[in-house]
Amino acid sequence: MPRSLRPVLLPLFAVSLLALAACAPAEPESASESTPPEDMTEVISCAPQDLDLITPGKLTIATDSPAYEPWFVDDDPTNGKGFESAVAYALAEELGFAREDVVWVKVPFNNSYKPGEKKFDFDINQISITPEREEVVDFSDGYYSAAQAVIALEGTAGAAATSLAELKGLRLGAQTGTTSLTAIRDVIAPDAEAQVFGDTNAAKQALQNDQVDAILADLPTAFYITAVEIPKSTIVGQFQPETGEQEQFGLLMEQGSALKGCVDFHLGTLEGNGVLAELEKQWLSDSVGVPELQ
Repeated sequence: MPRSLRPVLLPLFAVSLLALAACAPAEPESASESTPPEDMTEVISCAPQDLDLITPGKLTIATDSPAYEPWFVDDDPTNGKGFESAVAYALAEELGFAREDVVWVKVPFNNSYKPGEKKFDFDINQISITPEREEVVDFSDGYYSAAQAVIALEGTAGAAATSLAELKGLRLGAQTGTTSLTAIRDVIAPDAEAQVFGDTNAAKQALQNDQVDAILADLPTAFYITAVEIPKSTIVGQFQPETGEQEQFGLLMEQGSALKGCVDFHLGTLEGNGVLAELEKQWLSDSVGVPELQ
């Protein structure tokens, strides 16, 4: 259970008013000014000193190790480079935290969405929002829409596939606990059991060792793997889940987190003012030209 449960924002516009008020000079309140509107019975402050945090005054953010590009650069979440590192610091600034007040902790991907108390305020690690995970943790609104991508070595059977059906007879693999692995099993449904790897590095090595014909990852990761990490590899194609809805990455929080309302509000600000789009353009490759696998 969370450390303490505070009221959630009802409604969301109340936070906006509070955030604006926090920036204005203090003035004496009249009785009418301090009385909440009739349709707003409970509000919370998003000021740093009022947030329910792991460490008061510090924003503790988790991610896996190693932290892969293009989400992080040089395996160093603290440098602000890479899409997710940049998003984390932009959100921290929106929440009112100085850069030195952001603390990073290492949490393995599979441990992030396990039930129970967390040692972080939120985790940012390409974690897809799924109904199953939402049963035991909370997610922010999505900050990135991701397609699944198939990666193979040039000139191999994997690279020759032009449809999902043509992937069924191949040896496929992905990192354990990921939606890429779920996509193999539920969308492609290959004839042979999918091979499961502890992390992306192990999956890449298996591809190079001819242990698999193709591996799956989110599209930006696939761009980086094929452009930088594995010579003569190619993106075979991309596809969406069976629902046809784009997969969303969300910030993961402890179930019942009182931080969620403030995080969602400030993510909305970053989306509305174009910051998320700018960071996506800066750090993530464009999907134009990648075939859609049907």
